[in-house]
Amino acid sequence: MKNLSVVLLLWVTLITSGWSQQLEVVSAPQAGGFSAERLKVLDTRLNEWVEKGWMQGGTVLIARNGKIVYHKAVGYNDREAKLPMKKDDIFRIASQTKAITSVAIMQLFEQGKLLLDDPVSKYLPAFRKQQVLATFNEADTTYTTVPAKSEITIRQLLTHTSGLGYAQIGSKEANAIYAKANLTAGIGVVNDDLLSAMNRLGKLPLMHQPGERWTYGLNTDLLGCLVEQISGKSLDQFFKEQLFEPLGMKDTYFHLPAAKADRLVKLYREMPDGKLEKSVGNLLNGLTVTPGYPLEKSTYYSGGAGLSSTIEDYAIFLQMLLNGGIYNGKRILGRNTVDMMITNQIGDVSYSNQHKFGLGFSIITDKSQGLTPANTGTYAWGGAFATSYWVDPQEKMVYLFYRQLQGTTKGEMVEKFRAMVYQAIQD
Repeated sequence: MKNLSVVLLLWVTLITSGWSQQLEVVSAPQAGGFSAERLKVLDTRLNEWVEKGWMQGGTVLIARNGKIVYHKAVGYNDREAKLPMKKDDIFRIASQTKAITSVAIMQLFEQGKLLLDDPVSKYLPAFRKQQVLATFNEADTTYTTVPAKSEITIRQLLTHTSGLGYAQIGSKEANAIYAKANLTAGIGVVNDDLLSAMNRLGKLPLMHQPGERWTYGLNTDLLGCLVEQISGKSLDQFFKEQLFEPLGMKDTYFHLPAAKADRLVKLYREMPDGKLEKSVGNLLNGLTVTPGYPLEKSTYYSGGAGLSSTIEDYAIFLQMLLNGGIYNGKRILGRNTVDMMITNQIGDVSYSNQHKFGLGFSIITDKSQGLTPANTGTYAWGGAFATSYWVDPQEKMVYLFYRQLQGTTKGEMVEKFRAMVYQAIQD
């Protein structure tokens, strides 16, 4: 009975304190429930894709039950210079910034500084009495509007249902209307500040009525502005103090230090003939941004696209979420808050392939399970320069695949990678 009491006490302690699994490198994939033999197919295929010229190189990390069973780099950081890719090389993660900004907002929610259904105008008056696009004349980019039926909310920003569009990479209407106001997708911005840009955004029409549809847009840049206004700190400082330092994410930055510049992976683009060529500029429509933008100093911190990071740093962030908001004994979010983030928040609003959307993540549901090997409840996102991540709570697994490509059509690599991860699970 005494031994049983000890076991029960330990079990209760784990449940009440939260699972605090720290990522651990293991020499035998079997320790994480993987077959070393079946993982070899990943080695073969990744190297084949480099040889075919589908990617110059990349990094992969798979962790299950807190154990890193596969973490490798293949190919080149710089193909022409024959500079090998390394596991700690730094990638432009673009829209993977969104999940980090979403966590920051949820931290403020937990501190009682905001409610998710607060109108954005409570904190930024420029978003009062917004208009919604009614008609658009493509010839001269003029438009008409109707009043919004309701104000946009923080929850709608987290779920991309506010009606905000994207500058430069959005619809023809959003691209044209936002360009007139000098709004951008958020990377490589100089001579502007986030608050000024978001105030300009507040004066422009929404692409549809709030809550009516799912539209990918500048929602998370606006969330980053809210973090700054509510916390009184720059987004850069908030991330550093509240996330990166507590988690030990030592290689994640809006602007890379000069001492780490040589670890920034070279960006390549796919040419019309399918061959890869090193990118030199024009990363986004209508804006000449060079691939070296992570090295350029700026005080414009894009919560939707601005960060660069290593695959291991981001895996730590994901493991924290998988653990229910805790990592290495440090509580970042409450477990119920994490549950909110990875629960369908858009109801019956149409999204993609019957997937749903939480507070910052795409989510596989019971209706979309079977389209891939991933289980119901798996949440994910990625970045514009070919970085991708997934968290599968049923398998207690995080897995990431990082490349650095602009405009690639080889999307099949991502789905093939995911299939090869799941086929190697052996328990």
